[in-house]
Amino acid sequence: MIRAADIREWRNRSVVDPKDHKIGVLEAIYVDTTTDEPAMATVRIGLPTRHQLAFVPLDNVILGPDYVKVSYAKALVKKAPSIGMDDILPAEAEEAIFQHYDMTYQPGTGGERQLARR
Repeated sequence: MIRAADIREWRNRSVVDPKDHKIGVLEAIYVDTTTDEPAMATVRIGLPTRHQLAFVPLDNVILGPDYVKVSYAKALVKKAPSIGMDDILPAEAEEAIFQHYDMTYQPGTGGERQLARR
């Protein structure tokens, strides 16, 4: 797992799927607001003139010398909910990300967001 102290170190590393297919480049980390542990990453995908940031969970992530290997196939990540390069994840869009990966979405008891960018 990517520790909070390592986040800056892994930005701009290649993100690959379990079969070592390059998905894109790690842009940012989102932590679970309950545990403050890294939970999701945004991956810069698309053509150079039309980049977007796709979300991918960081469960079972493997860190290599120049890559971050996620446990999800490239095709699934490329179809994941995404935001523009300068956009902020709207609170109402969080649940769709979790649904895309068949994960349980659990906002805080007061309706707080589950994800926060680091």
